[in-house]
Amino acid sequence: MTPNIELAFLSVYIFLLAVILGLELVKRVSPLLHTPLMSLTNAISAISVVGGILIAGEKGVHTFPQILGLVAITAAMLNIVAGFMITDRMLKMFKRDTGKGGKR
Repeated sequence: MTPNIELAFLSVYIFLLAVILGLELVKRVSPLLHTPLMSLTNAISAISVVGGILIAGEKGVHTFPQILGLVAITAAMLNIVAGFMITDRMLKMFKRDTGKGGKR
């Protein structure tokens, strides 16, 4: 095999291991830690957005990597927006309702 094909197989293998490990880690997280975990995934997604912008905006790159960069940007932005929406919804559960019947 050529070095490029070996590198591609190694990359796919590492990606699959990361997916399995990530799923196992997230399943075992306590519900109390979901908000900090969501903040961490938003930070990681922000790094993915920056990487996707660098790839998609590079001059002289073939079309396929640019399309993958755009897909990465779209997926990461969806993750970031949904993460903030979920975090906001969870934090609203802990707010005191002062509008009904005065202060608590």
